Amino acid sequence: MIVEHLSLKDFRNYAEAELALIPGPNVLVGRNGQGKTNLAEAIAYLATLGSHRVSADAPLVREGCDAAFVRARLAHGERRVTLELQLNKQGSNKARIGGSPVRTNELPRYAQVVLFAPEDLQIVRGDPSSRRRFADQLLIQRTPRMSAVLADYDRTLRQRTALLKSARARGMKSAQLPTLDVWDDKLVALGSEIIDARARLAQDLAAPVSAAYAAIAGEDHRPELEWALSIRGADPEEGDDHQDPAAGATAELFRAALQEKRAAELDRGLTLVGPHRDDLILRVRGLPVKGYASHGESWSVALSLRLASAELLRAESPGGDPVLILDDVFAELDADRRARLAGVVADYEQVIVTAAVAGDVPEPLRANAVRIESGRVLGPLREHPLDGSSPVAVSPAAAEGGAE
Repeated sequence: MIVEHLSLKDFRNYAEAELALIPGPNVLVGRNGQGKTNLAEAIAYLATLGSHRVSADAPLVREGCDAAFVRARLAHGERRVTLELQLNKQGSNKARIGGSPVRTNELPRYAQVVLFAPEDLQIVRGDPSSRRRFADQLLIQRTPRMSAVLADYDRTLRQRTALLKSARARGMKSAQLPTLDVWDDKLVALGSEIIDARARLAQDLAAPVSAAYAAIAGEDHRPELEWALSIRGADPEEGDDHQDPAAGATAELFRAALQEKRAAELDRGLTLVGPHRDDLILRVRGLPVKGYASHGESWSVALSLRLASAELLRAESPGGDPVLILDDVFAELDADRRARLAGVVADYEQVIVTAAVAGDVPEPLRANAVRIESGRVLGPLREHPLDGSSPVAVSPAAAEGGAE
């Protein structure tokens, strides 16, 4: 897949923007706060239906505006398709494909994007919600219908938890809450599907994560992935990842765990078991990455998760490679890891790199560089031929021989 053109209106710091992209490497260069990451964020949103920086959509809409608009022309081989997204501060978002209205969860069927960013370090070092978010966004990309399943689970969870909080405030007991069984049925049906899909994802990621880690770190530290499940007794949200290894059907385990925890749930006004309390445990050298891995090892694991995601999508998608976005990643890596990462991504159909300084980006990825400044897309960059100093922007007129 190739993103040929991106148009923005009232998105983040852009009143309007037009960005043309080419196959192969594209570099967006600009100081921090100029808007280069906002361009990457807009492209990735079409594929994941979420931002890698914020959990809500309102911050994506330019201050003083009610809605932001993202439009992208994509190429899948000889086929062209235009995706349009309207992000509303209030109310539901709207989408179009080829000019026809569709549900927003249809967009990931056409947009395949994997984004690397400094925030990815939180996947391995942050709290369990960071790892759940990583897994769920990849689930949506692999199987777009999971977007609806995850949304339905969240709604059911909120309604069930609201009932528990109300019962707690009124001092009600389980026998006085016949409707709780109805919510349990819905929670089990949706949650079991999510748990099973996440388990398959971890299995499918295992081999590509190991290969990517060896490619990035130059060493084999035996990276491992395993879900700690609250329905098996683990409670990662409370810092406990020990679980009963006993086998059983997911729905049966889930329902039994809800019954076991019902008194505690009524006492606390919380839903204490389900995929919203699970954690993806990451290990290298047999030890949890969180708390044991070095900074370099943590970065290698985070990068490996993204590279493995790209490999899964590449293998499964009939539309070609996913677009790879490396958002301010090279500045975080040492020279060896920079070179290794550049070598790994070089054969993807399209790579988009953002950087504050073009010199941070390995030479093979610097072929098409564009300056971003104050929410404006300027002309191509001209590298200094001798001393490697910071590149300067060349206006489109100057690039064609006219005056700047």
